[in-house]
Amino acid sequence: MLPPEYRQIVVDNDPGSRCMITNFDGCIACYTMPEWERIESSFYQLNQTHRSVRSFQRFFIAGAVEASLDKQGRILVAPHLRTYAKLEKEVILAGVGRKFEIWNQTLFEQKRRELEDNYEQVMSDLQEQGFELRI
Repeated sequence: MLPPEYRQIVVDNDPGSRCMITNFDGCIACYTMPEWERIESSFYQLNQTHRSVRSFQRFFIAGAVEASLDKQGRILVAPHLRTYAKLEKEVILAGVGRKFEIWNQTLFEQKRRELEDNYEQVMSDLQEQGFELRI
């Protein structure tokens, strides 16, 4: 079941209360339909002769499933996505920019600890890539 704020985002962006869910980075990534359309169109700009582009496209787009909210604000996560993300009893919903993610709670906490342990290196890597965080 989605929290009310996530439900409202989905409803506001699609009259049918639909979103796209897919496998990504060990979790389920959930996008509004307009955001998903933007992502799909960005793949058309990539060079399809690169094997890594085709492989990622196959993984990310072919694994995607359209999900509709029911009257209680729930979405049904397809079995292949539940298996991929190891979704069991306890899950975490995390808002991340233009999407939200559904995580196995243990894996989410593990990823957070890894980031905390490598915080300085991550910040240095981001800076080297030209990312400038202004807080």
